[in-house]
Amino acid sequence: MTPATSRSMKIAAIVAIVFGALTVVSGGRALFGGADMGDVVPFVLWFNFGAGFAYVLAGFGLWRGAAWGRVLSLGILLATAAVFLAFLWHVLQGGAYELRTMGAMILRTAVWTAIAVIALRAA
Repeated sequence: MTPATSRSMKIAAIVAIVFGALTVVSGGRALFGGADMGDVVPFVLWFNFGAGFAYVLAGFGLWRGAAWGRVLSLGILLATAAVFLAFLWHVLQGGAYELRTMGAMILRTAVWTAIAVIALRAA
């Protein structure tokens, strides 16, 4: 691994860990905080909350340069894309949703695309 690749992996790892921690906190508040979150889509909310833990784990794997961290990053990307497609299907079928959910899924997909590409290029 070149120094530039190593630096990119460390940055991706930090992003994954911070993003994961923020995801767990925000998802936990939405699920267990008792606040009215509007028209949430339950399967998206539960997926994102659970995925937050995987984000942190993947970040630690990437930090260590472990092969399983790269595989987990790709798995997170694929799972996120699948949930995003299911969410889009829900929206197209006229299901209620919050616009911020659309933005969050776009952001999650973009972030994990970048992380997975960095991780796989380092392999």
